[in-house]
Parts: sequence; structure tokens; C-alpha cells
Amino acid sequence: MNTPDQVSDVEGFDWDEGNVNKNRLKHDVEKNECEEVFINKPQIIFDDEPVYFPDQKHSVDEERMRVHGATLKGRLLAMIFTVRQQRIRVISVRDQNKKERVRYKAYINSLKDNHEKTKKT
Repeated sequence: MNTPDQVSDVEGFDWDEGNVNKNRLKHDVEKNECEEVFINKPQIIFDDEPVYFPDQKHSVDEERMRVHGATLKGRLLAMIFTVRQQRIRVISVRDQNKKERVRYKAYINSLKDNHEKTKKT
């Protein structure tokens, strides 16, 4: 899956303190961990590549997306966000559940497999 155009052109983050506090209290996730999901995209190590899905269930007034990614410490997160005026606004974030981890790891493995096939040709 490719990075959506809305995310590839962002210039930073727009933090709502209510959401920051909610995510910290409810899920023990700090805002720097959220940023790491978007920033961590090494060219050789594919483990931190985010996976984007549209969030159609909650998208009434604005386009919201889900991203699955990893922090610098390897914590796997699932996040709902939107882009407002070229800034990422995190709505909700939590640890990935089992189904999400399976899907995320399958995607990461497919990236690695494709990378290995490309190296051999």
C-alpha cells in the first residue's frame, strides 16, 4: 500500500491536547510515539513502514485514515488521524490488536520479499 497524497505533503503535526491526554490515559501512548509511526521510514529496514487504510466508519465530516506502524522501540500502534492544513492530527491511537498485528506483519514480510526479489534481479 502506498502513502496517501495527503500524508506525503504534510509539514508537521496539529496536536489537540484533549486527544493527547485521552491517548496517554486510556492507552499509555505518548505523542512522540505517534510521530515516530510517520517519521520512521528507513530505506533498507522495512519494519517501520506504516500501512494506511481508509476509516470509512468514522469519516462523516472529514477524511480520516488508519495507519499501522511501529515506534523506534518496535511498539506496534494503530492510529486514526486526519490531515488538516498539511498537518497530521491524531484522533486516536492504541496498541495493535492481534488481527492488526497479523495484517501489519504480513505486509512487512511482503515488502521484504519484494525487496529480496529486486536485489536478486
